[in-house]
Amino acid sequence: MTLLLLRDVEVDGIPGLDVLVRDGAISQLRRGIEVSERCEVVDGRGGALIPGLHDHHIHLHALAADRVSVQCGPPDVTSAEDLARALDAAPGDGWIRGVAYFESVAGMLDSDVLDRVHDRRPVRIQHRSGAMWALNSLAVRLARLDTADHPGVERDDDGRPTGRVWRADTWLRERLPATAPPALDAIGAELARYGVTGVTDATPDLTPSTVAALVDAHATGALPQRLHLLGAPHHFSPATPGCSVGPYKIVIADSDLPDIDVLAATIRGAHAAGRAVAVHCVSREAFVILLAVLEEVGAHPGDRIEHGALVPAESIDDLRRRGIHVVTQPGFLADRGDAYLRDVDPQDVPDLYRCRSLLDGGVPLALSSDAPYGPVDPWQVMSAAVTRRCRTGGIVGAAERITPAEALDRCLAPLDDPGGRARRLTVGADADLVLLDRPVADAVGDLDAASVRATWISGRCVYARD
Repeated sequence: MTLLLLRDVEVDGIPGLDVLVRDGAISQLRRGIEVSERCEVVDGRGGALIPGLHDHHIHLHALAADRVSVQCGPPDVTSAEDLARALDAAPGDGWIRGVAYFESVAGMLDSDVLDRVHDRRPVRIQHRSGAMWALNSLAVRLARLDTADHPGVERDDDGRPTGRVWRADTWLRERLPATAPPALDAIGAELARYGVTGVTDATPDLTPSTVAALVDAHATGALPQRLHLLGAPHHFSPATPGCSVGPYKIVIADSDLPDIDVLAATIRGAHAAGRAVAVHCVSREAFVILLAVLEEVGAHPGDRIEHGALVPAESIDDLRRRGIHVVTQPGFLADRGDAYLRDVDPQDVPDLYRCRSLLDGGVPLALSSDAPYGPVDPWQVMSAAVTRRCRTGGIVGAAERITPAEALDRCLAPLDDPGGRARRLTVGADADLVLLDRPVADAVGDLDAASVRATWISGRCVYARD
């Protein structure tokens, strides 16, 4: 039996409370708790104690790989010369993996462009959207793209691979030198430092070995956060406590919009297997296609839209009526908002990463990171939902701002109910806890991960600042 007593904490705005955790759950919550048994005691110093944060859309292995990849985009890489220097400096002598590329550096990459930048080692660089990889000629040859029949392999008018591969991560990985999935220890520790106690891995089409690696990372404690999987195959049911399977991930790729009948059959198959669907939906065209298909096949409890990057105002009532959840990433506004204001049709800007209108319209809404493609820090994501501010100070969709308290609540929903009622600390609840160094009113007034003092998952400390 393990006991943890947190003294003098604020819970739901009530100061001076004590919280007793017994065997991973909250057993008492009141003032003046006395314990005669041996117990770890933490002085809360009047700081708020809140449930652990949840990231409802993240890509764990991609995030771990990103941390050891060559950064190929702004702010550090802003020209072809910068890109060449970054690739030349890559350690080792084998494949070079680059990430975060954006067209402002050297235009749209293909093999010819990459060969002029670096042709001595095989190079593959991922666009910052995560939708496309660009390979230089040596990489194209080693990956055997000339004989590939995958629809994501782009070809020129003569049938020659251009070096661009769209929405084919799992397929492409199988053509590269075999490597073990990246370790998740550093990612688990980083998330714990932010107060994140649960994550939803939104990577589609997970192979059995990848699922096993993710579950094993949780089981061994490398990834202490509770783990919810969207890309697991139908009927997969992890036996490991703290791991679960969610809606089935489907990608509507803007580079290759799906046949409506095929999409309908895929959604029907997931529903028949007892799973809702989580549909990657970024563009207006993808959004319209999805709503049309759901009109035909019907919605299933828990169906959700991933990203909702562009949600037309006239569709909000349809989403509410069908009970569709939206898991969005306002962190992109802080990260890429200047490009949106410059490149997106002004008529579409109010539709970008909606928050306020979805909440007011009764649509269940959750916030998430989409890391590594968006900022992983949930406090930055919450701040972006509140301010809608770009790097240079511009505002994207001021009418879509939500309050700091609402932003925090959108990170506190259960993993299996994104957009649902925010979790609260109650007797009997799992002791997934975050201790802040200040009252909650002060914390939401300045949304910053620096306020996190300690994080517990099932009563076990996974981060402590002091």
